Amino acid sequence: MLRIDIIIRTMSTLRASISREQAWELFLKYNQDHFHIQHALTVEGIMRRFAEELGYGEDADFWGVVGLLHDIDFEKHPNEHCLKAPELLRSSGASEELIHAVCSHGYGLTGTDAKPEHQMEKALFAIDELSGLIWAAALIRPSKSVQDIEVKSVKKKLKALNFAAGCNREVIAQGTAMLGWELDALIEKTILAMRSCEAAINAVIERLTPVA
Repeated sequence: MLRIDIIIRTMSTLRASISREQAWELFLKYNQDHFHIQHALTVEGIMRRFAEELGYGEDADFWGVVGLLHDIDFEKHPNEHCLKAPELLRSSGASEELIHAVCSHGYGLTGTDAKPEHQMEKALFAIDELSGLIWAAALIRPSKSVQDIEVKSVKKKLKALNFAAGCNREVIAQGTAMLGWELDALIEKTILAMRSCEAAINAVIERLTPVA
């Protein structure tokens, strides 16, 4: 059981207790699929940009590490998603703040009791599914890039329930409401954040791809 009362009182410090390098090594220990790696890096990039834009620049490293590790247990333990994560994270010395933040994106979905409380956790909840849908929409474009995708295109795909059917539209709606934003604003900010980190992420994936 996570001590949520302690988490809330100390969340202002936002200390991960592990570095970004340690977080990256930890993530790769449990994840090898390039799809999962790409998603983790994308969410990391979005979270860092959101931290800067929303006035939490001093905590951008924490926001980024949360994004990077949010699905740490999904590849190997899909049926225990957000339930296995605390064990994996604690074994590497992660702080309770980090564990709560990582698990919070599964609130109401996976059985975790870690409710999104901080703005950072609400942002993670909102952009996790949305970023996946935006990426899927980008991949069917000639450019296969988010650089030329627009809000209206994403909204069309959001309404087309047969597109990226695994994307939980209700989670996106709930996350948008948590933040108190308009959907268009969330989509626009997420697209811009994805554009800012796309090239760097592609370079990492390329390095991880074996040469034929």
